[in-house]
This record gives sequence, C-alpha cells and structure tokens, in this order.
Amino acid sequence: MAPLDLDKYVEIARLCKYLPENDLKVSPAGTGALLAGLAPSGCGAPADPPFLSPRDPRRHPVRLHFIFSFLQRLCDYVCDLLLEESNVQPVSTPVTVCGDIHGQFYDLCELFRTGGQVPDTNYIFMGDFVDRGYYSLETFTYLLALKAKWPDRITLLRGNHESRQITQVYGFYDECQTKYGNANAWRYCTKVFDMLTVAALIDEQILCVHGGLSPDIKTLDQIRTIERNQEIPHKGAFCDLVWSDPEDVDTWAISPRGAGWLFGAKVTNEFVHINNLKLICRAHQLVHEGYKFMFDEKLVTVWSAPNYCYRCGNIASIMVFKDVNTREPKLFRAVPDSERVIPPRTTTPYFL
Repeated sequence: MAPLDLDKYVEIARLCKYLPENDLKVSPAGTGALLAGLAPSGCGAPADPPFLSPRDPRRHPVRLHFIFSFLQRLCDYVCDLLLEESNVQPVSTPVTVCGDIHGQFYDLCELFRTGGQVPDTNYIFMGDFVDRGYYSLETFTYLLALKAKWPDRITLLRGNHESRQITQVYGFYDECQTKYGNANAWRYCTKVFDMLTVAALIDEQILCVHGGLSPDIKTLDQIRTIERNQEIPHKGAFCDLVWSDPEDVDTWAISPRGAGWLFGAKVTNEFVHINNLKLICRAHQLVHEGYKFMFDEKLVTVWSAPNYCYRCGNIASIMVFKDVNTREPKLFRAVPDSERVIPPRTTTPYFL
C-alpha cells in the first residue's frame, strides 16, 4: 500500500466546502465509480483523482468528502500516533490552547487565522470537536490531517462529545450517515475518539483537560493510570475529567448535567498545590466573553466556538502561552454568514 500523501490530505481538508445535493447529480463521464457513495457536501481540492469535480474538473475544485478508504487510512494512521501518547501528554511553550469547536468548520479556519497556521503555531485542542455544528466531519478530519502531518505541533484531547453515545444523539452520527450513506465513517472516527489523550501538561506547570477535576483523582499520576482506550464511562475518574465543571461551591456538589461533578475553589487549590501547578485550563462551558478565570486565577475556561450553535452571539477565544508566566487571550468572532454556507438541518436543543 502506498504511503499517505499527507500534504494532499491537509490541503483537501482545509478547502472543505458545502455542495448542495442537486449539484452532485451531474457528473463528468468516467467519474461515476469515484462518485458512488460520496456525500452531497465535503472537501474541496485540486481536480486530480481520486478527488474529481462532480461538474467540470477543468474549472471547479473538488467538493467531495474523502473517499471512505482514504478516511479509513487517515484514522488508522492517527490512531497509531495517538497510541504513543501519554494520558497526560507533555507539551512545551510556546503553545496556544483552544476550547470547544463543535463542528463549526468555518470558525475553526478563523481560529487558525487568529492564532496562526500549523505548523507555525503549536496547538492544544481540549476536545468537543464534533456535534452541534454543521461540519463535524470536516472539522474532525481537518484536525486529524493536521495531526497526521505535524504530530508534535498539535495535541488533541478528548471531550465528552468524543463518545459513541453522545454523538448518536447530538448530530455527528447522523451527519456521517447523511454524507456517506452509512455509519462506517462514524465507526472509524469513534476508534480515534478512544485513542485521544485525556490531558496535556504544559512545561509541567499548566494542566489542560476538557472538563475538570474528580474526587477520585488527587495526583497527575492517577490520571496517567486511566485506561483511556474505551467508551467514556458513565461515572468515575475518566468520566469526571471530561464532564465536571467549576462552580461557587466549597468542595464537591452534584452536577446538573447528570455526569461529572461541580467542584469549587478549595479542591482546585489543593489539586494545584499537590501537583505543583500554576493553572488548570479547561473548556466544556460556553463563556460569552470567550474566556473566564476563576479561583484566584488558578483555573481558566477557554471557549473557541463563536456564535455557538449559530445563535448564541458569543465571542470565542484562544489562550496563547509564551511561557508559563506569560499568557495572552486572543478573541475572535464568527465568520459572517456571507462567508459560509449553512445547509438545512434540524437541531436538538442542547448546550452541554
């Protein structure tokens, strides 16, 4: 089998565009086999096989998804890379930390315009790549292509939405069914979910995790011993790390989400002290201002999906760390509607 052409994968994923279904019904002679089973929206690229334009390959860029066999190879390739990563993956400064993306592909591109392109900028993404937005598949495959090409320049953490159960309810499963005609693409992506690391540690002093703390976790070494290659459990340490939220409580309180915990300043300060940390970075909660510090600036929530669900009107942010003592939030707004195409879709009211 020929090696992956990672440059092509990155370029195809980067140029992803939506194509209405009726535009796929006219295809140039000889492309029928290549077009069979492909989606009515997807990724743009130069018109060379196996990415051919459904109209005129001489004039139009490709607007199709990765052929399934290519997506399969990309997922397998990234799984092999992730297998070598620790549950608490070490990362060095300078680095830019990002929160939830939720399938907002055009806004992910705006994030890169704000923070810099890979590999010029080193990134940590703290999970929730999929669900809610219109382009979860394109968002996730773009990040996978970047990870495949520059594995040391982009770190992908697992969020509570990188889950079979959650994605079957909140959009990603249905999106894969619509775009590929079956669930095979979703199944391969969920294999990658299981391999995603749980946390990142910046210069041994800043912990990045999707959700928050757990009453079952006192030290970073306890995170390192979690068996992460599985569906996220309904309770326990692994569940808490991707589901918990900071709140104005003394220690621990029951979470209204039905999973994870609410945790307060006291347990945060204890965890930071025991593990010699300066800061905990997390995502998981919409912040209308883009980011929010809590607990005497021992914890920060970073949110990177502007105008969440295309209606919340919030600003998004990324957090740039030049070193552990020098941080700078960068704010950005959603791409204007005139610069995106929004396909018709029924959404489920859900803001976790």
